[in-house]
Amino acid sequence: MLRSALRSLWREPRVEAPDGVARWDELLVAVLLPAALLEGLLGTDVPWPPFSIATAMVCVVAIWWRRSRPLAATLVAFGAQTLSGVAPHLAGLDYGVLYVTSCVLLFPYSLARWGSGRAVVGGMAFVLACHFGREPLYGSSTFDLVLGAGFLTLPAAIGASVRFRSVGRQREADQVRSLEREQLARELHDTVAHHVSAIAVQAQAGRAIAASDPERVLGVLEAIEAEASRSLAEMRAMVAILRTGEEASTAPRSGVADLPRLASSGGALPVALAVDLEPGELAPAVDAAVYRLVQESVTNAQRHARHATHVSVSVAERDGEVHVEVADDGRGPARRGDGGFGLAGMAERVALLGGRFAAGPASGGGWRVRAVLPSGGSTR
Repeated sequence: MLRSALRSLWREPRVEAPDGVARWDELLVAVLLPAALLEGLLGTDVPWPPFSIATAMVCVVAIWWRRSRPLAATLVAFGAQTLSGVAPHLAGLDYGVLYVTSCVLLFPYSLARWGSGRAVVGGMAFVLACHFGREPLYGSSTFDLVLGAGFLTLPAAIGASVRFRSVGRQREADQVRSLEREQLARELHDTVAHHVSAIAVQAQAGRAIAASDPERVLGVLEAIEAEASRSLAEMRAMVAILRTGEEASTAPRSGVADLPRLASSGGALPVALAVDLEPGELAPAVDAAVYRLVQESVTNAQRHARHATHVSVSVAERDGEVHVEVADDGRGPARRGDGGFGLAGMAERVALLGGRFAAGPASGGGWRVRAVLPSGGSTR
């Protein structure tokens, strides 16, 4: 098991850090550079002030690259700090590393947070080698050596914890998006399968009643039947890999026509429904998506809206777009997006259909979900 864990760590890819330098890092560098200069010039026990100031500044400047190049920054910072203490000692002077160089504790954290598995192993080995190589020169006891090693490892453990929590959340979000894509593909498949099946049945019926002009009509109907059957087979094959084993349903999914049933299905909050569009105006995929958006939003309101008295649902078609809005009048802090992925799934579905999605606290209190989708559908 230990070998497997080490192998997994060794193969762990690096985590892409946000582009640019973080504002906190810019602030640290701006504060620590003059602090290193002042400490080196004003300190009474600083050996070789220019040398100590220069090595301390190297440690500080390395902060700029601790996210984008964590291994290189760690090697440079700890190498500079070790050199600033060892070189004067070898020259017979007292140990005098500037306090500013304590910023090197940021680098084990950065290494474990963003570095690859190989970088973490190599970087931490270098950090501990510097520690165990220089501390005996200053008369540190075994207890001090072990305590110092633990002190250096703690930031790395914190960085690893933050990293795996972030990666875990990202994987869960990716899984939600994947499931939403699967659901959308299934709905598209089932809708098309329903219509193509009807075409095939009509073509078969046409063959039976086409006795008046068999040479003309029969050939056309045979072509329709063959093409419909081929389309159905290709559609099933294309989406088969997205299924989890159950058979395809030939019945259409719930849509806007089913919203009154959803609104009157009961719950902790009454649902006020306003629908302003004609039946059949929406593409099947959009029709199903509108129902799913309203269903998910109403369910979230029923579960999470604090002190709410009702939920309002509005669905309207304007200028070739269907506008969906679900709002509640709850009060208190909005925590609808914490810990769950319902919003991520809705946003993914709307994006796949070429629409726009927004959700968040309403200005007058409560929570509001808004989506705009092309009526005819525009699946990406």
